[in-house]
Amino acid sequence: MSSTVDSRMPELHHAHRDVTGGWLRPATFGVMDGLVSNFSLVAGVVGGGASAQAVILTGLAGLVAGACSMATGEYTSVSSQRDLAHDEIATERRELEANPDEELRELTLIYEDKGLRPELAAEVAREITAQPEVAWRVHVREELGIDPDDLPSPWTAAASSFAAFAVGALIPLLPFFLGASGIVPALVISAVALVLTGGGIARLTARPMWFGGRRQLLLGGLSAAVTYGVGLLVGTGVS
Repeated sequence: MSSTVDSRMPELHHAHRDVTGGWLRPATFGVMDGLVSNFSLVAGVVGGGASAQAVILTGLAGLVAGACSMATGEYTSVSSQRDLAHDEIATERRELEANPDEELRELTLIYEDKGLRPELAAEVAREITAQPEVAWRVHVREELGIDPDDLPSPWTAAASSFAAFAVGALIPLLPFFLGASGIVPALVISAVALVLTGGGIARLTARPMWFGGRRQLLLGGLSAAVTYGVGLLVGTGVS
């Protein structure tokens, strides 16, 4: 919104968490996906009888491939969402220029639905419509449900996904870098990381930390158990 309008906006007496999903969503999915998928991958190759060197190589390959995949997917998704938003915004601005009376009526009805008296709703709509730069932003927010001044950045989403996935995927590999050869050290450190990240995310979303930690531990442990079992069966069959 224009600086003239922003300067007149009151300062809120309380703060809200960011619920638009700008960086939190890709970062959250990135850490969890990296941790769970690479822990499962490591469990699978360990179950198949791979050496520590092979586990590290496989884990690093999974880290790079997964991080690139996550970043590419987030960039494409958010770019498409942003392009669609810009197209709809352009359509709304054209409608305001071509059919101002109809758009004024729509805005009046919107405010009536919000509980304003018809006379007051019409007055508010006329005041807004008299300011073109304010009018199209209000129409976009009310009709499309998006903030044209706060659209998500595809680069932010991609970078968040890449970095978060890499961090999550690195955790199960740490014991092998330090000389471990079995699954137990990776299991312990991954379990702790699952509980901590799950609890941290639950805290951000105002859910109980124990709930988020337990949920992620169960889901991650189940994934790892399945791939470990597959690796064990395949490794036994091949040998």
